[in-house]
Parts: sequence; C-alpha cells; structure tokens
Amino acid sequence: MECEICGKPVPENNPIRAKIEGSVMVVCKECSKLGKIQKAPPKPKFVRQNEKGRKTTNARKRNYSRRDEPTEELVEDFALKIRNARESKDWSREDLGRKINERVSVITRIETGKMTPDLKLTKKFEKALNIKLLEKVNDIDLNQFVSNTSGERTLGNIMKIKRK
Repeated sequence: MECEICGKPVPENNPIRAKIEGSVMVVCKECSKLGKIQKAPPKPKFVRQNEKGRKTTNARKRNYSRRDEPTEELVEDFALKIRNARESKDWSREDLGRKINERVSVITRIETGKMTPDLKLTKKFEKALNIKLLEKVNDIDLNQFVSNTSGERTLGNIMKIKRK
C-alpha cells in the first residue's frame, strides 16, 4: 500500500488515515501531519442476505461516471473581476445586491475573496455584470505526472502541497 500523497510505502497492517482538505486518505506518517488523523471506519452493523444468499450491508453503492465531473470551473481571479465589473458600471454593492437579489455582506465577502460563490450565484454575477467567470475544464493527461518508483499516480505528483 502506498501513501496517496507522496507515494511512500504505508504498512498494510496499520494504515494511517488522515483527513486533509476535507478528504480522508491513506497516508504515510510524514504526510499525516498535513491533516487530522482519523479513526478506522466502523464496521457495518446490519448484515443481511441478498436473494442469492450472500451477505450484504445496507451501504448503497454508487457508480460514478465522467458525467458526474464538472465541466466548468470558476476562474481564479473571480473576486477582482466581479469588483472591477461592478465599479466599471458605477454600481455600489447595494445596487448589485438589488439586481441579483443577494445580501451586501455576501457580495462583500465574495469581492474580498473570503467566500467562493456557488454555481447559481456565479451565473447571477455573469448575467448582471456581463462578464465570464466560468471556464471550461480541460481533461488532463495524468500519466505525465507519474514520478514515483511504482509508476502509480498520487496526489503529490499532481498538486503542489501548501505547507502551514
């Protein structure tokens, strides 16, 4: 078993599970410092037999497909774009709030970058300010990022880790 961030070996008999940026991953001891260590997942309480006599749990399985992945992504400098577009129209935050039916505090937090708008709110901003905040997501060839010894992809190969 390998660390899902850096690719180092993790002992199979005692893997470390850590919650990092909202995702629970199997990581090595060094990478576990990047998040909060989690307890082992609980065993299912209810076991029943299906029509073929096999034991099953109540957990529902969901098949994910490429259609579930987002096709558009919010641009990085959304806060600056929104503020500049609003100021170019000589609107106050109150004016913009009335036009898109949103609180001034929400607009303030978005313009300062303290809050990221959801898809619905992003579309409201695009329509009211006549700007483009969503960009198409390109498929990335993840094989170009493989650099560990086993040849498997890990998150550490793809992203830059922000140290605290």
